[in-house]
Amino acid sequence: MDYGAVLDLTDCRRYFLEPREARQRQYEALRAYFVENLPSAEVAKRFGYTPGSFRVLCHAFRRTAQPDFFSPPPAGGRRPSSRMAQARDQAVALRKQNHSVYEISETLKEGGFDLSPTAIRQILREEGFAPLPRRLDEERPSKPGPEAEAVADARAFGLTETSFDTVCGGLFLFVPDLVRLGLEGGVVTKAGLPGSKMIPRGHALRSSLALKLWSIERKSHVMALVADPGLALFAGLNAIPKKSYLSEYSHGIDHARTVRLLAAWQDVLSGEGLVDGDSFNLDFHSVPYYGEDPAIERHFVSMRSRRQPSVLAFLAQDSASRTFCVSSKVRRGNPG
Repeated sequence: MDYGAVLDLTDCRRYFLEPREARQRQYEALRAYFVENLPSAEVAKRFGYTPGSFRVLCHAFRRTAQPDFFSPPPAGGRRPSSRMAQARDQAVALRKQNHSVYEISETLKEGGFDLSPTAIRQILREEGFAPLPRRLDEERPSKPGPEAEAVADARAFGLTETSFDTVCGGLFLFVPDLVRLGLEGGVVTKAGLPGSKMIPRGHALRSSLALKLWSIERKSHVMALVADPGLALFAGLNAIPKKSYLSEYSHGIDHARTVRLLAAWQDVLSGEGLVDGDSFNLDFHSVPYYGEDPAIERHFVSMRSRRQPSVLAFLAQDSASRTFCVSSKVRRGNPG
């Protein structure tokens, strides 16, 4: 229909019932619902909305202070390029097929248009499309996703003759010493560490010990190695525990259990001759403190060559074996 020509009655009626502009379509649909009291499903079908998107449109209209349907588009500015106009037309066509902004963004990227879901959402808002109602998981298209790794369970662990690749092979160099020192039979029992049927306390300790021996800085970094069979074999499990379990387990170890664990470990090492006690290297080190504890005093920090709030750390190292024997912190005052 040419809007510049003289219109007959049929064309005039079609102008209101079949609006071409997005804003006019919104206006006519909302007027039919709120003024003519037509059912929501009938209005959505007449003006090309889904029932869910039309309900979202009515919800937004009722909460808009001053709805604006008749102001002219802003004049001036840079005109969109033909390539951008083509991307806009494709986005509108895909939305009419009830595709989400993420699906539209992926489809446009396959066609060479690199538009983010945020940009797609802005285009659709300018074209008068309301957001789609949230879909259930079974209503979403099937796509490749992350695979769920096995849950750590000692009851599912078995020793079978097999070969595998691992990046943590160096951990098994510590196995003879752990067996000789009786880590699980003596240290774990004396410390009273917690455990469960799925992950006994000895397995939990070896899982945490593996992270330290392999220089994994944070518990969350274990997620990059949850599929490594070598790390699971060292812990004696079918799979290494994930970060959620390791975080919960570490928070469940109170100070009293930590002290008992260190004491039991010291008793085991006392008969190994690792520290002969002939000579020690002593050092007092200032560790910068950036908290708000009023009891922290100012000490000289050598690495920054100035005095600032810091914690004094006392270290004692065996000169022969290079083993740290004592380490403690002094919050205030001079170490004595």
